[in-house]
Amino acid sequence: MALKATIYKADLQISDMDRHYYQNHALTLAQHPSETIERLMIRLLVFAMHAHDDLAFTRGLSANDEPDLWLKLLTDEIDIWIDLGQPDEKRIRKACGRAREVFIYTYDQRSAEVWWQQIGNKLGRFDNLHVIALAGDTGPSLAQLAQRTMTLQCSIQDNEIWIGDERNSIHVVPEVLK
Repeated sequence: MALKATIYKADLQISDMDRHYYQNHALTLAQHPSETIERLMIRLLVFAMHAHDDLAFTRGLSANDEPDLWLKLLTDEIDIWIDLGQPDEKRIRKACGRAREVFIYTYDQRSAEVWWQQIGNKLGRFDNLHVIALAGDTGPSLAQLAQRTMTLQCSIQDNEIWIGDERNSIHVVPEVLK
């Protein structure tokens, strides 16, 4: 018998002073059986960083041809493609060809550094590609906020992020690699 996804509900209040975006989102996140809680919470953080009414979680780990999040236009074209982790060059090329903008968020600092050293110089030709590194402690810190039903506040200003609940607050400063 196959394992089923674990469902999380998040009420996410976003104040993004950089983009002048202020909105509440009632989100449902499905945690794939092979996904860690850290990765699930990083998906939530990345949603907050790119929040838009049409930004959506995809089937993610369950589908090889979809990113973790995307923003599709009414014409079904992909405006923004967002992947987490360390995708291979072929996947990145495909994403850059299909979407107007592609974002990759790495979060395992040690292996991300090795991945970036191996692949970074091959990706210079993609003008629509953005690679952002999250500090190694981001995932474990975010995992402390995880609950099956959670209410979180996220503030973004000057490319710095504060996310938390009524008890804990986490400060995240993404590092732009490309």
